[in-house]
Amino acid sequence: MFKTCMFCNRPLGTNEVIEHFPVGRRLAFDAERGRLWVVCRKFERWNLSPLEERWEAVEMCERLFRDTKLRVSTENVGLAKHPEGLDLVRIGQPMRPEFAAWRYGDQFGRRRKRAIMYGVGGVAVFLGLDIVGAAATGGGGMGGYWIWQIIDSWRNSVTQAKLRPADGRVIKRNKLELPFTRRRPAEDGQGLRLSIRKGKKEEWFEGAEAERFASQIVPRMNSKGGKKQTVQTAVSEIEHYGHPDDFLAQVVTGDRFLGKGRVPGYIDKMPAPTKLALEMALHEEEERRALEGELWRLERAWQEAEEIAAISDGLLLPTDADDFIEKHREDTGGGAKPL
Repeated sequence: MFKTCMFCNRPLGTNEVIEHFPVGRRLAFDAERGRLWVVCRKFERWNLSPLEERWEAVEMCERLFRDTKLRVSTENVGLAKHPEGLDLVRIGQPMRPEFAAWRYGDQFGRRRKRAIMYGVGGVAVFLGLDIVGAAATGGGGMGGYWIWQIIDSWRNSVTQAKLRPADGRVIKRNKLELPFTRRRPAEDGQGLRLSIRKGKKEEWFEGAEAERFASQIVPRMNSKGGKKQTVQTAVSEIEHYGHPDDFLAQVVTGDRFLGKGRVPGYIDKMPAPTKLALEMALHEEEERRALEGELWRLERAWQEAEEIAAISDGLLLPTDADDFIEKHREDTGGGAKPL
């Protein structure tokens, strides 16, 4: 089994995910043609694996790709990142993307536990301050109350999010300002926009900038996390629309989530499950966009690597090899079958 790149001689690295092929941190595979490459991460060159080492590894890659929820695809190439650090590049018809709901239950649960702990701690601190205040003033417990008000006022003034528009400014938002954030459809009906209000001044942002700001603000609004049932309801809201992107487009429509003067679109007026769902959907789309940035390079690299692989395998295989490959695929249930 080769362990170094045939182009630059550097180590290809290892993985502990593919039992039959523990080489490489990024594997590209084509179950339809029976190809398996190890992608060198230094210069992104594709190393074709020996024929005798491919079959079990390709089948394992296919199963893992199907089980990995965070994945994106073009017409010919798909990219998925396995939780243990292995990148899988799948050649063939794209699969239907799935929402990775399982990733959020623990995350929001931990936030809720922290919020409860801080709440209990806050009560203990208040009682302590009340005693200290009473001792200092020689009377009732109002001294502790005023000390707590000062602390609470300071906490409300702390910056929760720093937004950096394209013009180079820094817009700071504290706990009391976050609730004035609104999300609405763009004026042309294509895409979304986000409103940031400071005092009586309201400023709108659109497109990727609006999504980026929302990804910073909404988690702060959800700082208390949610119960298991609340998280499950949030997941159901997204799954109702079939895809996080569709949920994001629908949640801003209509005269809902009304604020003062019955103005619609206030994120803070959304039910708790909807706010959690909004954070989930924003996070999913952010990760998908990051993966999509790699796809165009992978598709070009695959086209070049496939030409070389076709020639290489053609030289090594007997004339009836294609029939053998087809029979092996049918016997093992392999192949590129879209979901």
